[in-house]
Amino acid sequence: MPALSSTMTEGKIVSWVKSPGDKIEKGETVVVVESDKADMDVESFYEGYLAVITVPAGATVPVGEAIALLAETPDEIETAKQQASQSSSASAPASTSSDQTPTDQTPKPEPEPATVSAAPQAQDTPSRRNGRTVASPRAKKLARELKVELDTLTGSGPHGRIVAEDVEAAAGKTPQPEPSAAPQHSPSQPAAQPMATPTTPISVPLGEVVPFNTLQNAVVRNMVASLQVPAFRVGYTIATNELDKLYKQIKPKGVTMTALLAKAVAVTLKQHPTINACYTEKGIQYHAGVNVAVAVAMADGGLITPTLQKADEVDIYSLSRTWKGLVERSRRKQLQPEEYSSGTFTISNLGMYGVDRFDAILPPGQGAILAIGASRPQVVATTDGMMGVRNQMQVNMTCDHRIVYGADAAAFLQDLAKLIETNPQSLTL
Repeated sequence: MPALSSTMTEGKIVSWVKSPGDKIEKGETVVVVESDKADMDVESFYEGYLAVITVPAGATVPVGEAIALLAETPDEIETAKQQASQSSSASAPASTSSDQTPTDQTPKPEPEPATVSAAPQAQDTPSRRNGRTVASPRAKKLARELKVELDTLTGSGPHGRIVAEDVEAAAGKTPQPEPSAAPQHSPSQPAAQPMATPTTPISVPLGEVVPFNTLQNAVVRNMVASLQVPAFRVGYTIATNELDKLYKQIKPKGVTMTALLAKAVAVTLKQHPTINACYTEKGIQYHAGVNVAVAVAMADGGLITPTLQKADEVDIYSLSRTWKGLVERSRRKQLQPEEYSSGTFTISNLGMYGVDRFDAILPPGQGAILAIGASRPQVVATTDGMMGVRNQMQVNMTCDHRIVYGADAAAFLQDLAKLIETNPQSLTL
């Protein structure tokens, strides 16, 4: 019997879309699995019948462990149940007396194996695939409850998939508001709201131990792995007056400060391929593209890094729209794996919370990460020997010393500062 498996280190079964005995079409969603950073539909490569579910919803399983058995025909469902029962009993201590005579048991032929991919499949037509409507399990459930025809909807989810919000909108219901992305502020104007004392105390189970969720476990594994890397840190002070002026000019057009900083970093990385590289056992891996990941805190705990692909080549307006969409879908756990695991360099920005400076931990598989603090007015000595006020922000870069040396890091930060301080307008070209 085939096992439904995934390519993840481990996954949590969120919900079963199909029940034992249900007919399964090729490409149809069978189960929803929570990976490290997103919920993914597991689809069948073959037609058949779901015979036995061996792992219930809510359980977490490692890679390679069977979570269900699939039969090719209805007649083979009973065979699958017997196989599952035998597998279960085999793990228990044997209690049969040795003088018992075994009965004649003729093994029944087993169906041909079939496999299921845990990776979301690309869609040729939005909301449709292989002649069927593509929708999330929650959207399908809501559609039945609200009596909405899925065939009439256009999906707003990843790759055009119909999500619950699409169904609610079609039914005339007001969708539940999603947690908003972190507010976008000029580095010189750190957000006061996140630092304010909350009027409503956060409800936590005081005195109890709460297990890590899947996302938090992924962060724990990555941070422990990063401790094996010989890292060093380099700080730099960057004046942001010119960047602030540019931001005020283009903010009404939908440009975010995060996109501006990501663009500036990406353009500078293009000139410093070693900073955009990573360590491998065979040597230095120089990446062909500049993919800037930006750390985003999740509402239910954990951290995710949506990635701006080829950020150095995309114009600032498109980059801002892409970033907004990535954040919105990351809050709903709808990002595809390549949208959060393909970064070649990471930015962590706590300046919007008023943090002056901090050190970031190096992500596995990357050569450096940049920690950005708040920009504040500072009294400084000008080049003409006078005193003046300049907006300045502190940035600290953590580097993998196996491939990046101090001079490499200093040269990168120097060029980044030069771009932000003297020529930020080039970011809009």
